[in-house]
Amino acid sequence: MISKLKLKKGDTVIVNTGSEKGKKGEIIKVDRKNGKVLVKGINVRTMHVKAKKQGQESGIIKRECPINASKVSFYCDKCEKGVRLGIKVLEDGTKQRFCKKCEEVK
Repeated sequence: MISKLKLKKGDTVIVNTGSEKGKKGEIIKVDRKNGKVLVKGINVRTMHVKAKKQGQESGIIKRECPINASKVSFYCDKCEKGVRLGIKVLEDGTKQRFCKKCEEVK
């Protein structure tokens, strides 16, 4: 779905839309094929788990569910808000991400 996803594991993001709007969290996992990200503490759902084997406990657990990558944006510490990222190609051929507002390299 989303071919050029500039977010990666460990980035801090802020939620733009939905019931979790304005919350910040760290990316745990990125699913580039489906265009979804798993963010720590965001989109937490309650799951009722059945015991799979004898001796294993069943119960109610809370788990983060994936959120669409278009609903989150990268959080810049310098700008203190959600920003878009750009990519610069350096002279030696490596790529660097940067904040489009303050031009700070990430």
